[in-house]
Amino acid sequence: MIYLELFVAFLEVGLFSFGGGYVSIPLIREIVLSYGWMDDGMITYMIAVSESTPGPLMVNMATYVGSSQGGILGALVATLAVVLPAFLIIILVTSILRRFISNRYFQAALSGMRPCIIGIIMAMGIFLMVQNCFGSILSGTDGIDIMAVIMAIILGAVYWGSRAVKKNGISPILLIIISAGAGVLLYGFK
Repeated sequence: MIYLELFVAFLEVGLFSFGGGYVSIPLIREIVLSYGWMDDGMITYMIAVSESTPGPLMVNMATYVGSSQGGILGALVATLAVVLPAFLIIILVTSILRRFISNRYFQAALSGMRPCIIGIIMAMGIFLMVQNCFGSILSGTDGIDIMAVIMAIILGAVYWGSRAVKKNGISPILLIIISAGAGVLLYGFK
């Protein structure tokens, strides 16, 4: 039964996650919570691990959830389910794209989707930052995670400062490495 649930859940993620891996995070979160596979804290760790490992974020998250719920077979089922819609859509799109690429209505539809995708990514980023920095307050217990707030401010300053120096700013890979190092320094010696 778990394999069917994983397949259906991640097929839904693959079908409705337009705009890339970050857009899929709210949908994956909703599905994982609704099935009771993980809690919010575990989902946050899953996102961090999926972000830090090579490969597409959505595929890494599906593999992580699948393996935690159904072992290696669960990981394979969830991964296949999440990539299957994109694979089929790409085959379909490439066969008909030549007809529509210059169509002004098609271009207008794509242009209209961009702000929505940006908004979803930004909302999820803000949600994750607030939950990690102030999550204890939101859940009803006392305290702010001062180290998480300081780390978010420092990483934000590093990112925006690098954009002031370099046109493209710091490499996301380097920022992830800096974040991991800061996490070890701040949280590893408690």
